[in-house]
Amino acid sequence: MHTKMFRKSFLSLLAGACALTGLSAATASAEEVNVYSYRQEILIRPLLDRFTAQTGIDVNLVNGKADVLLERLKSEGMNSPADILLTADVGRLIRAQKADVLQPVSSDTLSSLIPTKYRDPEGNWFGLSLRSRVIFAAKDRVKEGEIKTYEDLTDPKWKGRICIRSSTNVYNQSLLGAMIAHKGAEEAAKWAEGIVANLARKPQGGDRDQIKAVASGQCDVAIGNTYYLGKMLAGSDEKQKEAASKVFVVWPNQDDRGSHVNISGAGVTKSAKHKEAAIKLIEFLASDEAQKVYTEEVFEYPLRDGIEVSETVASWGKFKADDIELAKIAEHQAEAVRIFDKAGWR
Repeated sequence: MHTKMFRKSFLSLLAGACALTGLSAATASAEEVNVYSYRQEILIRPLLDRFTAQTGIDVNLVNGKADVLLERLKSEGMNSPADILLTADVGRLIRAQKADVLQPVSSDTLSSLIPTKYRDPEGNWFGLSLRSRVIFAAKDRVKEGEIKTYEDLTDPKWKGRICIRSSTNVYNQSLLGAMIAHKGAEEAAKWAEGIVANLARKPQGGDRDQIKAVASGQCDVAIGNTYYLGKMLAGSDEKQKEAASKVFVVWPNQDDRGSHVNISGAGVTKSAKHKEAAIKLIEFLASDEAQKVYTEEVFEYPLRDGIEVSETVASWGKFKADDIELAKIAEHQAEAVRIFDKAGWR
């Protein structure tokens, strides 16, 4: 199909999509690739622009909420204009795979760049960057070394002192999924119940809100993803900078399994009309150049050793990451939701 006709069709297909935010398309070129993305455009647009500058392949981007985009892919079927699904959690990738909207691809480049534990063995999805879900603690109310594990937060000494977001959040589901994989459902349920018993307030807001709550004294500790702290410290919002400066990072479980890590990632859609360009884009996002952008501008961690992290990320110190295969975490997410519900974690 001619490029201009395709774009007209692409826009028409998306016009009316609930909760979707705009489509970004460059001027017509010989090649293009269409991305449905759960990630905020501000986080990934610099990378996509670099890809276009290097390859001449335009990237048409649609941002939307995870469930909305997945349902759209399912309803569009093989008529979907999307070539790539870009997500912010392995759980979302597994859900897309189970919904049969992704296709396996083979790439020697991806196999060499992405460690086995961060990609699907059949090539349905690939990790692109790492983040850890850590504990943020108030500098003036929590001592260094006072918390050593996620499990420590269930101690009655933390009653009324913990903030965390809702159990509907996929990051929390993955965290509990990892705990189930390591320790079994019974121990995971005890942890969830212990956290609920120690909450300072009803679970609410995003990860930045948890950091703000610690800074303001609503609670003393919170759980959140590392890159949110980085975005707050490096942003232009002075209030967020001040809040972020009042907490320190606790790397949990350094003496046993390591701190929980997750990925942002991507998969080629089953309907992809530009499969070759889609694979090229994912290969670029896994490249050393893109990995440096992830750490310098998004404050995430590279997929592999040997890539220097940003000054902000380096300031949090080195840590031992949980090396469990992420696919195993996703297997337990449905059970994690049931455990959260039973514990009264809403």
